[in-house]
Amino acid sequence: MKKEPILQIRQITKTFGSTKALMDVSIDFFPGEIRGLIGENGSGKSTVSNIIMGVHEPDSGKMLLKGSIYVPGNMMDAIEHKICMVVQEMATINNLTVAENIFLGLEKQFAKNGVVDKKQMNQKAKRVLEQVSLENVKPTTNVNSLSFEDRKLLEVGRALYSNPDILIVDETTTALSQRGRTIMYEVMHRLADEEKCVICISHDIEELMEHADGVSVMRDGHFVRTVAKKDLDESLLKSLMIGRELGEHYYRDNFEAHKCEEIVLKVENLCFEGLVRHVSFDLHKGEILGIGGLTDCGMHQLGRMIFGIDKPDQGKVTLTAANQQIKNPQCAVKNKMAYLSKNRDQEALMLNSTIQENICLSSMDKLKKGIFVLPGHEKRLAKEKGTLMNVKMSGVNQTVSALSGGNKQKVVIAKWLANDSEVLILDCPTRGIDIGVKASIYRLMEQLTAQGKSIIMISEEMPELIGMSDRIIVMKDGKISGTFRRSAELGEQDIISCMI
Repeated sequence: MKKEPILQIRQITKTFGSTKALMDVSIDFFPGEIRGLIGENGSGKSTVSNIIMGVHEPDSGKMLLKGSIYVPGNMMDAIEHKICMVVQEMATINNLTVAENIFLGLEKQFAKNGVVDKKQMNQKAKRVLEQVSLENVKPTTNVNSLSFEDRKLLEVGRALYSNPDILIVDETTTALSQRGRTIMYEVMHRLADEEKCVICISHDIEELMEHADGVSVMRDGHFVRTVAKKDLDESLLKSLMIGRELGEHYYRDNFEAHKCEEIVLKVENLCFEGLVRHVSFDLHKGEILGIGGLTDCGMHQLGRMIFGIDKPDQGKVTLTAANQQIKNPQCAVKNKMAYLSKNRDQEALMLNSTIQENICLSSMDKLKKGIFVLPGHEKRLAKEKGTLMNVKMSGVNQTVSALSGGNKQKVVIAKWLANDSEVLILDCPTRGIDIGVKASIYRLMEQLTAQGKSIIMISEEMPELIGMSDRIIVMKDGKISGTFRRSAELGEQDIISCMI
């Protein structure tokens, strides 16, 4: 017997100013399924999820939940209707305990005579943590001390506590290691087995082909089609997403070794709190140096130290041309270094500021005439770099928080291009980015190195490391465990053997 849809979206339209985010979108979601939802950045998929969750109100159209009209007033209203969402970026509250984060806004259920029974709350939190394989995390632990991954799994546990009929997973798996992804997939399949519905928004086509029962594709605010599991094909999904055939070569198509011997940056004996231990290497002019390893190998911490955000316990970072030691980010920026953080929204952008303010932030000295910054120069620079990066925007005065994830990343890159950066540290530069934007970032990296700029690319994606790097440094337990040069024969197994 054919199942009835659990959620029906009917002719939904949504605009933000002059931007048409959704146009006449209709999609059905069914119980007992994991439904993939894909599209390029700015295609409208996150707008759909935000309308389902009551974050945005549609301009027109309607939704039906189990056959009845569904008009959520806000996220709490959606949760009361048993619809929950786990997002890509951090959604836990600092300086609260694990238990307090799980039951934020739900404390009344533990209250007696106006006093919250913390013991009862912690006991229930322990059971929630077990559902997401966080048995070793204490409910009384301050959430600040947890890793990014454990905080994301904590958010999944918080969503499961509401016993949702529909769980929206918005780009969450891209922020997780293989361990975290495995836990997330187990949760998703468990809910589907219980006749719940999981809507999985993802740029990872391989992930959706393996785990989804069907994939709905969006493009430029329109719903294109839903592809059933039996018809899932990587080339088909890519062409539906971008409206054209996309060649297989995202990465560099040559395997010539980088030949320039000029050293632009030296990293010597860097150590930090046991997370990074005696790391030394040189970066050459025009080189893409890949750094890879498992999530907690120390590579992300290394990037922060090279840019001067965190002070090493010992060791130093030196720009060789000026013999300048990098001790803080101000010094790094002044000497034309750039850093793209893995945690884009928290560390790389001012979300409530305009695109112009973000792009020009690192270039104020360049824009000054005397002690003044000329507004006309600022606007021209923002337009020039925003156009170069093909940022989808209504104008440079648009607030960054209104942009899609991919367009936010373009703004971050535009900011550093505006400052004429010569050494760029890119930490997971394509995390949460669709295939079209990913390919454009790879082409930009090639253009920058052809101009003599140098790149350190920290990545958790093996194909990216092999496909783009001139050299690859592999880290394990805070140390360098292997180094590989670009080669057509280099395979993933070679690198994995040094990671584990």
